[in-house]
Amino acid sequence: MSEKRIRDITDLPGVGPSTAQKLIDAGYTTIEAIAVATPRELSEITGIPTLQAQKIIEAAREALDIRVKTALDLKRERMRARRVTTGSKSLDELLGGGVETRTITEFFGEYGTGKTQLCHQLSVNVQLPEDKGGLEAKAAYIDTEGTFRWERIEQMARGVGLDPDKVMENIYWVRAVNSHHQMAVVEKLFDMVGKENIKLVVVDSLTGHFRAEFPGRESLALRQQLLNKHLHQLMRLAEIYDAAVIVTNQVMAVPEMFFGSPDRPVGGHVVGHAPGVRVQLRKSKGNRRIARVVDAPHLPEGETQFAITEFGIRDVE
Repeated sequence: MSEKRIRDITDLPGVGPSTAQKLIDAGYTTIEAIAVATPRELSEITGIPTLQAQKIIEAAREALDIRVKTALDLKRERMRARRVTTGSKSLDELLGGGVETRTITEFFGEYGTGKTQLCHQLSVNVQLPEDKGGLEAKAAYIDTEGTFRWERIEQMARGVGLDPDKVMENIYWVRAVNSHHQMAVVEKLFDMVGKENIKLVVVDSLTGHFRAEFPGRESLALRQQLLNKHLHQLMRLAEIYDAAVIVTNQVMAVPEMFFGSPDRPVGGHVVGHAPGVRVQLRKSKGNRRIARVVDAPHLPEGETQFAITEFGIRDVE
């Protein structure tokens, strides 16, 4: 197939040296970045004709095998999806073997339920060999609330027998200062992920900035529109680069709820429809936490317990 021959944008049909330079100057430095663009967007930013932009995008998508497929093709693709261990066998089993690539996994819950702990642990574990539940890859960590702690990474690295300094060197961290910066960072990742062998992208937390910057009902439509765009960014990133995307989310109380949990994740239907797996986290006794799969098309609903120890996420003893 053509993707065997096409290595970079200069190999795409219709992309000569001049067009390639225009694309690079506009930030389209990879085939993946071109494949997820629209003809109008590419034309406006680079100045090339819309018809030429459309042909270039079609060639990029063909090179990446983005096409109409049969259900059997899809099954084979999904069977090739890989997983990262959480550090807890029981939690891995709940998730179908661990956190899956090509998918967004959302962990939501109150403060102190273990959301950030899981993000730290997965950023370490993705670096493990495949036979130990890792992908021998790097992580990108978008920190929106200043909760990332290198000290915790150091403890967790020692807990799985990895060199702490090497582990920290393999985690690309950025402090997102507002919602627009958060989205801009993800755009930048389209250029980084393939080049740097990043297989885990963390957004901790997904909705914090959006909720703070767009308060009240009068801002709701704009907030949801931007949040929807952001989630689609992350979905494309996961699918194109075979990466696992982890997002955390806050909860808000729904007082009128008489049955079930009164807490609902922030973001409404926009966030509800995007992640492939949604996991609610709750506190239990001591260092124990309860994880419950509330939505996943390929997993049964269920729950389990895990523990947060000095050296990271583990099974309850």
